[in-house]
Amino acid sequence: MGHVKRYLPLLLLLVAVGAMLASGVTRYISLEALQANEAALRQLVTERLPLALAAFVVIYAVATAVSLPGATILTLTGGYLFGTWLGGAATVIGATIGAVLVFYAVRTSLGQTLRDRAEASGGRLKAVIDGVQAGAFGYILTLRLIPLAPFWLVNVAAALAHAPLRAYALATFFGIMPATFIYSGIGAGIGELLSRGETPDLGVIFEPKILLPLVALGLLSLGTTLFQRHRARSGPAL
Repeated sequence: MGHVKRYLPLLLLLVAVGAMLASGVTRYISLEALQANEAALRQLVTERLPLALAAFVVIYAVATAVSLPGATILTLTGGYLFGTWLGGAATVIGATIGAVLVFYAVRTSLGQTLRDRAEASGGRLKAVIDGVQAGAFGYILTLRLIPLAPFWLVNVAAALAHAPLRAYALATFFGIMPATFIYSGIGAGIGELLSRGETPDLGVIFEPKILLPLVALGLLSLGTTLFQRHRARSGPAL
């Protein structure tokens, strides 16, 4: 019974992965699919906003938990449908819930086995584990703000390093905000253009609602590059 309880979170996660793949939902995670179903989606948002927001949060949480490709498209969708701030907030909540689900599944089911392998093989996963152990909140927050490692890798490493759940969740929640609201702003800008009956082309880059988030994204990317160069000079990189 103890073994069943231990592996239950991982089993549920694998079932969710299988269900998502079998449903073919990945075919609908695209801007083309979003535009094709725009009328029905906007009607749902207008008539049943709480339900639409709840559904979006659940979808984003599951997509994050199973590491489904298309997170950027989903973030753009949040801004597209709900606007920059409401869509961004829903995305942050959904992504944090999904990250916590992965964290809990790994820590309870495969924690010791994966940790032993990481310790033996070294590499990027061990580097993140060591960093988390040195200072969970600050290190995870840095990796969320400046994504030097893939999102899923940070989830797994934090679980293997036995990071406090509260520190992990808060660092994730606040750390993903900047990039999330930037992408949400881009999605909102595209949505506004389409609502005016305009077709996005190269000229839309100069629309303030799209240009400003793109500039912010560029500055965030520049900060990531500069931080990586600083780490390369001062110590081992991830």
